[in-house]
Amino acid sequence: MSIKRALISVSDKSGIVEFAKKIESAGVEILSTGGTAKVLRDSGIKIIDVSEHTGFPEIMGGRVKTLHPKIHGGILALRSDEKHMSDAEKNDIKMIDLVVANLYPFKEDPCIENIDIGGPSMIRAAAKNFEFVTVVCEPSDYEVIAADIIENGDTDFKTRKRLARKAFTMTSRYDEHIDHYFRNMLDEPELLDLHYEKVCSLRYGENPHQKAAFFRNPNNSDSNITNSKVLHGRQLSFNNLVDGNSAIGLVKEFDEPTAVFIKHNNPCGVASAEKLEDAFLEAYKVDPMSAFGCIIAVNREVNEAVVEHVNKNKMFVELIIAPSYEQKALELLKKRKNLRILELGPLKKDSQQRDIKKIAGGLLIQTRDNYKLTPNDLKVVTSKKPAEEEIASMLFANKVCKHVMSNAVVMAKGTTVTGVGAGQMSRVDSVRIAGIKGGDRIKGSVMASDAFFPFADALEQAVDLGVTAIIQPGGSINDPSIIKRADELGITMVFTGRRYFRH
Repeated sequence: MSIKRALISVSDKSGIVEFAKKIESAGVEILSTGGTAKVLRDSGIKIIDVSEHTGFPEIMGGRVKTLHPKIHGGILALRSDEKHMSDAEKNDIKMIDLVVANLYPFKEDPCIENIDIGGPSMIRAAAKNFEFVTVVCEPSDYEVIAADIIENGDTDFKTRKRLARKAFTMTSRYDEHIDHYFRNMLDEPELLDLHYEKVCSLRYGENPHQKAAFFRNPNNSDSNITNSKVLHGRQLSFNNLVDGNSAIGLVKEFDEPTAVFIKHNNPCGVASAEKLEDAFLEAYKVDPMSAFGCIIAVNREVNEAVVEHVNKNKMFVELIIAPSYEQKALELLKKRKNLRILELGPLKKDSQQRDIKKIAGGLLIQTRDNYKLTPNDLKVVTSKKPAEEEIASMLFANKVCKHVMSNAVVMAKGTTVTGVGAGQMSRVDSVRIAGIKGGDRIKGSVMASDAFFPFADALEQAVDLGVTAIIQPGGSINDPSIIKRADELGITMVFTGRRYFRH
């Protein structure tokens, strides 16, 4: 069989004139309608109006154009079925072998008149009959399909099946946008739609015996690891992607130049400073042992001074992520064979407002915690009031604590982390681990806790380590006794009213 007749009706007209000229030169008769017909005709392409083909005019302001048996019969007829072909002949229905259509831009301009009816009907009809009909709904396919028609007079079965799948994906997502429009208008509960496209297979998952693949949400345009550009290095691993995601989430908390070192999904070093290179070095010095084989994210362009710190300290880094890189800095980093280098581009505010966690047989959905704590949120509960520099340091530590696995505590001095206690069943153990990691650096630090203190033991241990101020949510029935003990120990404590569990 060969393609003898095409129906072209597109909202997005990019590339359509060139495509139509090519298939016209191959002897394909072209049916068209509305604005598409005008564009093609004005470009010198011979077309037959759909109304002429059907013998029925466009009516109701163009709402009804292609919904006609001579259109859908020509698309849906099974060429191998004698009854179908007999019905077509009796009713003067000519076969339509190629349907080129895309839809009104409802996603970009959601309104009732942009709900396409004829377009999805034609696309779905052609996709259903892919054994005989080619459906093209993306301009990116024009060149290949035109070349096939010019060379072979037709498309092959595998191509038609692939295009049919793309067509059903398009109409399915289009309907979802409309569904969301009505749900939002009626203030009905959210419908969870999960559409992810495969980026690549991975060498393995969290461990070598696990198979894995990387998928991304095609509608997501945030500054995140799924949209980053790999400038150098081997394919990202499963764990690189998980840790990189955490590193980006944390570094985006800060406006000032900041460097974040992540290991096994927890920060092992974080610092902010006036210059990125200073923040980078201070973050590394927090826990050099844990930083071995880490993921690093920064929120400024990487310069030569940063690379100099990497080389001078002989850092083994799995992955470095930044908005951009100075050319010389990038050249120097590329000399590291095993280093993966990612470019994020300008850091934008996250538009994705959902956080999704998987459990066996289900999903948990929650809103993202994007709230920015300010000094106005702090309630001083002790007799000793915090100095301005202590408030700044507590807010810094609190930002980091949000991104540490619970139970979590973070010590900080100024805008540099001095100790991290993560993922312990007891908050006392988290404080103990932070003390082991921080050592003498803890003296004079503030401490952030992701949840309240049910007892005074963790507080007492923090004071023994040299902590002078504590920021915590509050909310325990034992708050009065905790506050009393803080006063007895002569430290400052503030409540935020916000818990930061991370599981």
